[in-house]
Amino acid sequence: MRFWAVASLACVLVVAPVPLRAAEPTAEPDADAGGPEVEPSLVFDSLTVTGGAESVEAIPGSATFIGREELERQDQSDLHRVLRQVPGVNIQEEDGFGLRPNIGMRGTGVERSAKITLMEDGVLIAPAPYSAPAAYYLPTTGRMASVEVRKGSSAIVHGPYTNGGVINLVSRGIPSGFASDVSAAWGEHEALELNAAVGRSSDRFGWLLQTFQLETDGFKDLDGGGPTGFELEDYLAKLRFASRVDAEVYQAVELKVGLTDQFGNETYLGLTRDDFADTPFRRYAASQRDYIDTEHEQLQIRYYVQPTTSFRLTATAYRNDFFRNWHKGQSVAGVGLSSVVDSPELYPSELAILRGELDDLTGAFKIRNNRRDYYGEGIDLLAEVDLTGGGVDHALQIGLRVHADEEDRFQEEDRWNMVGGLLVDEIPGAPGSQSNRISSAEATALYIRDEILFGRWSLTPGVRFEDIDFKREDFGRADPTRSGSDLSVRENRSSEILPGLGVGYQVNDAWAVFGGIHKGFAPPGPGKTVDVDNEESLNYELGFNYRERNLATRLVGFFSDYDNLLGRDTLSSGGEGTGDPFNGGEVEVFGLEAQLDYDFGRSADLSASIPVRLAYTYTSAEFRTSFETSFADWAPFVHRGDELPYIPEHQLTAAAGFVADRWETHLTLSYTNAMRSQPGQGAIPSDTAIEDRLLADLALSFRLQDHLELFARVRNLTDEAYMVARRPHGARPGLPRTAVIGIDWSIGR
Repeated sequence: MRFWAVASLACVLVVAPVPLRAAEPTAEPDADAGGPEVEPSLVFDSLTVTGGAESVEAIPGSATFIGREELERQDQSDLHRVLRQVPGVNIQEEDGFGLRPNIGMRGTGVERSAKITLMEDGVLIAPAPYSAPAAYYLPTTGRMASVEVRKGSSAIVHGPYTNGGVINLVSRGIPSGFASDVSAAWGEHEALELNAAVGRSSDRFGWLLQTFQLETDGFKDLDGGGPTGFELEDYLAKLRFASRVDAEVYQAVELKVGLTDQFGNETYLGLTRDDFADTPFRRYAASQRDYIDTEHEQLQIRYYVQPTTSFRLTATAYRNDFFRNWHKGQSVAGVGLSSVVDSPELYPSELAILRGELDDLTGAFKIRNNRRDYYGEGIDLLAEVDLTGGGVDHALQIGLRVHADEEDRFQEEDRWNMVGGLLVDEIPGAPGSQSNRISSAEATALYIRDEILFGRWSLTPGVRFEDIDFKREDFGRADPTRSGSDLSVRENRSSEILPGLGVGYQVNDAWAVFGGIHKGFAPPGPGKTVDVDNEESLNYELGFNYRERNLATRLVGFFSDYDNLLGRDTLSSGGEGTGDPFNGGEVEVFGLEAQLDYDFGRSADLSASIPVRLAYTYTSAEFRTSFETSFADWAPFVHRGDELPYIPEHQLTAAAGFVADRWETHLTLSYTNAMRSQPGQGAIPSDTAIEDRLLADLALSFRLQDHLELFARVRNLTDEAYMVARRPHGARPGLPRTAVIGIDWSIGR
């Protein structure tokens, strides 16, 4: 661990502990002061999309809140693992550590999470969510305080991607008094992890400093040796200024600044079928120069004012900047890497070069500098009004987002020789000669939603309006200075009105039923051709909740009827990386989400808690039209009735724990049945199947003192060797058995 990591740890440890208060302000306003009665928990509710653990049950739709204690029981640095317990979420692993997300909901498709709305603290967080939605950046899950998921009609307020839903990662809040927390872990593959935070609040001022560090040498074996891991550094700072809680008009402002750096010796190059069967963790010699280098900066300023007890206004200005360079192999001797590893019998010489078994002095191996800069910025306004009259309660929300984002591509391909198993003698390509363009978007979004309560009924009508202007400026591959001598410009626009309605009925104290319908939407992005349409669907859900004492269960059926499904060409899907959209025609998705939580220990009045959770998802996703396409995920043909790739039919997670006074243990089993890597029907051919798998994770902890805890985690307890994908270039493995041990020292929460 570098010097600054040690220094961060030392700074936190030397702070003298002082008496603590609860994590949220609890001061009551002076009844004689004349100001509104402020509930401090409402002050920054706009950070969340569910309202927190106490509010999620009242949502007339499918919603999940995973709080900090629950996250800490898991290996929370991997969002993929966290989301396994959420029904209706589809996941394709990639690097084994969850660094680059591939997440979908209710059959939207998972590739680079481009079909869901990703947020941090209620703000869009994908690098350029409108113009380039493929999320090559994911907020560092390890520093988060909670994770929220909303699906169905209630998710339309958090667009622009409303077919599936929204994932919101909520960062650690400023404590009310003094709090500090240091967690350090060591594990296999030379893994080191540090999560350190310190903060303090007075009556009107608060601050928080946090860092999360993670590094490992990786679990893959590179031909000839070398690292296959990564280093990640994440820093966060928050400042809050507020008026007194009994002020005539309560106001608060919070500044949030974040920086994330990551360097990974990662590759897109997988293995042939035979090599994966023999040595699944092998990496070919040709991937030795592959790496990803990223930097993310974020700035948020959030202002809250509550003039009256029934009116609240939140304004958030935000800016995200992201740079990345994916330096990775593209072709050998003019043949794409996918073709070589998928059909090795046709390309024996090319495969031998990839393996480092055959020397090549012609510069036949090409590596692309996928160099891109992104930004996203905007202002979110949220007005909330509570109205009561005639036995009916209204919670009216009016939201406005004005947003702009951009993706700047400046890429070239270098040529390399393979000599003695090493890539040498780089022949640089001309700057910008592979791609030299800027894609941008300007969007205005407005929504109105009213939560209406009367008797046992709840009614939540809402409507969202999206108006987006796209532009793609292509400067040509022979104009690195962007003089405009070969400039071509394509512009397009998307405008949609997206209505939705949720209905709930509280049968009794234990039973509640709900249903919803809403219009789904995903914009096509910049540079679309005339024949490419918006992605649109009608989405329905019907379900119920049951909660009584130590039992809670939820069952939801859903159906999505797509007029048109969009695919987007990316390198991670095995395409050329153009970003161009493709029509997928009509698609039908239906399924079932089920979740059950029960505490055997509490039910039997034991001193220990024995929580059990079951989460099950059934998904059927089929094309309803036939067509020919060049989109890599579907090519070359799709036939009516073909199932969509990378969407398993069955997923099941079963978790059980034992929580005593000073120690606890949790075992999680996750099953995913076989899924397709290409569209098809009937039995899945072995050469395109992602086989089913059953994974086990174990977590243990023991509290030595009130403020000191030891913990251990084991991922993939049974050391299952499994495939996560066949894209973009061959078969790729999941994480093998990996154990870590650590220590956590905390004062307050």
